[in-house]
Amino acid sequence: MVDLDPAPRYGLVDADLLRRLMARTGTGCSLSVRQLAAASGVSHGTIENLLQGRIKTARPDVAHKICRAIGVDLLILWAPTGRAVPLAGYGEASSHLRLAS
Repeated sequence: MVDLDPAPRYGLVDADLLRRLMARTGTGCSLSVRQLAAASGVSHGTIENLLQGRIKTARPDVAHKICRAIGVDLLILWAPTGRAVPLAGYGEASSHLRLAS
């Protein structure tokens, strides 16, 4: 059976931004991939794959955990995706608006 209403996901806005935020978290400390994994409860493989661009989205709980560990608001690092905002278009909102009009 195909799930017609998949759980919403968040798209990583910029892997380099994640890397910069890891270098200086909300507390002023830096975090390695393994330290962020331990602090957030997210596997280091998932974080490494996000940084390398091998995966571009995450479940809401993963996005929230990473942001809490780094000390930033969710929408600084992530953009909602889904039917209304496809992953390929979250950085291209103006082109979608032109198509809709």
